[in-house]
Amino acid sequence: MAELGAASLWIALALASYSAVGSFLGKVRGSPELVVSARRAVYLVALVLLVATMSLMALFVSQDFEVAYVAAHSDRAMQSHLTWVAFYAGNEGSLLYIAAALGAMSALAIWKARDKNLQDTLPYTTGVLMLVMTFFLAVMGFMANPFDKLPFIPPDGEGINPLLTHWGMFFHPPALMAGLIAASIPLAFAMGSLIGGQSEDEWVDAGRVWGIVSWGLLACGLLLGSWWAYTILGWGGFWFWDPVENAALMPWLGLTAFIHSIMVQKRRGMFRMWNIVLINVAFGLALYGMFVNRGGPVPSVHSFGASTLGWVFLLFLIVGVLVPFAVFFWRYNLLKSARNLDSMLSREAAFLANNLLLLGIAFVTLWGTVYPLIPRLTTGEEITIARPFYDQVNGPLFLALLCLMGVGPLLPWRRANFAAVRRALVVPVAAGLMLAVVLLALGIRQPYALTGFALGGLVATGIVAEWVRGARSRHRSSGELYPVAFVRLIMANRPRYGGYIVHLAVVMVALGVIGTSFFNQQKDVVLAPGETVAVNDYELRYLGTVAEFKGNRTEYLSTVEVLRDGELQHMLYPRRDFYPSFNMASTRASIRSTPVEDLFVAPSENMADGSVGFRILVNPLIWWMWVAGPVLILGTIVALWPQRVRAPVRVAAATPAPRTGGQLQRGMGDTAPGD
Repeated sequence: MAELGAASLWIALALASYSAVGSFLGKVRGSPELVVSARRAVYLVALVLLVATMSLMALFVSQDFEVAYVAAHSDRAMQSHLTWVAFYAGNEGSLLYIAAALGAMSALAIWKARDKNLQDTLPYTTGVLMLVMTFFLAVMGFMANPFDKLPFIPPDGEGINPLLTHWGMFFHPPALMAGLIAASIPLAFAMGSLIGGQSEDEWVDAGRVWGIVSWGLLACGLLLGSWWAYTILGWGGFWFWDPVENAALMPWLGLTAFIHSIMVQKRRGMFRMWNIVLINVAFGLALYGMFVNRGGPVPSVHSFGASTLGWVFLLFLIVGVLVPFAVFFWRYNLLKSARNLDSMLSREAAFLANNLLLLGIAFVTLWGTVYPLIPRLTTGEEITIARPFYDQVNGPLFLALLCLMGVGPLLPWRRANFAAVRRALVVPVAAGLMLAVVLLALGIRQPYALTGFALGGLVATGIVAEWVRGARSRHRSSGELYPVAFVRLIMANRPRYGGYIVHLAVVMVALGVIGTSFFNQQKDVVLAPGETVAVNDYELRYLGTVAEFKGNRTEYLSTVEVLRDGELQHMLYPRRDFYPSFNMASTRASIRSTPVEDLFVAPSENMADGSVGFRILVNPLIWWMWVAGPVLILGTIVALWPQRVRAPVRVAAATPAPRTGGQLQRGMGDTAPGD
């Protein structure tokens, strides 16, 4: 099986190289046969990489420890359901996953685009995608082959990293890696259009769709990563500005700007230069994300991301930034917008301001991630940029972004007058101010928290008001029932209303961030069996711990009673697993979660006398952050769901009656002057 997998990698490398060269050469030399052959090679690359993926999975299932990668990331005691996680637990497997994901998405993108108005530029798009693919396959073939064998067969493997045994790891890393590499696809369509000398906007639809796909994958991966950190790391936080998570946040911000801006180009023919810059920046940030994840240049709780391939990915990052911008400057004269910005009080201007804020947050985060590398390379000194830096700098920017998210969609295209803006904003602004007043009356005094809640209320009210107006209008015009009118309203303009659903998800995330950042309560205690501790309105009684040996680990399962006003409310079962071979422990926090607040209990240490150290937190509103995930997925699906395009109906003109008096008779289809 290892031989099949290794052979598949080399075959995929040959096919990808052929497709890259054949696509460019076939187009330049005017050889349609070579172009078609190169395009078909893309489909074969995806198929061959599927064979390689299944081969590596089979090696894990059969526990073939002669394969170095299998021996390094699994053992006989590993639970079978963790095979999928072990597959990408290290660099070699994750590179294979990235290549397989790129192969599948590239094949789908090229197949979907072949019937559109992209025939003149599609070969260049194919060539760009296969050049990216060739890089990953070459790295695997020559430097990080997951099918390399050991000179001997060890009796057992080293085991999987304990931090990867969480259910979130089944989806979090795959979503992030697929999202990062998916940024190659909108970039390839943009580069194909430029290299082909196309001055129109044919690439925009494909670029928007794949930009949303990449954005959605990254968003899901980030939320799942927050949940993973919240439940397994034991600190009770969802995001401490970890460098590896920042590496996914930055391209997500760039893609957010691109998705908003590309809609302006699609609707108004504007921002053509700006959109190329945005997708180039987003792609560059995605490459930086892969450099951080696969090159391991910064310390992180994601210790499995460390490697010696940093210089290779750094070179790829440099080339991946310089070449697209070189193409941009080469074809600069083709990118003149069809229209200019008519007014700063318009939806286009709001989108532009939104883009600048998103890029500002991305580059602040980039600086915070890169800066520690400078003293390490120059003086050998270790410096860490902590959470206060990001909170103080990015916090106000996120609030401004939330404000624009509420105001921008309510502005008209082209130009707005102040009376129209006032009418559109009066209800949302009033709702936001009323919410702030209510919260002040309830005793909330933190300015950032009040502002965030008020802006969240503004955004949510604006969206609901738009939906109510649209559903009411359909009800009045066609007599549809309100639920039917609402669903058909959403389906009639899926990109717009799918975006509104995503905006609601962002508001939910903001609720969770504000609630747990400003109002959480924490207590670290050591409890002996039978002892109690009071936290907020809760009284927690520790009953005892049961230890169970599981082969490669010892599980310590504790039991905690939760009482309120002397009455038993809930039983919590936090767990701590210790892995001797790694000298590492992983926790499983036990959480009582409601829309109002979470009660979070995580064990930090098990004493010899039966006492346990616990971290206990009350995190208000964080439940909304996890609910935001499914809402965000729903909005993304609605925005991507294809619209039904109705074929135009040809109406034949009736044959006129014969005319008398020598007048000429007009045949069907003729047009007389003045008609």
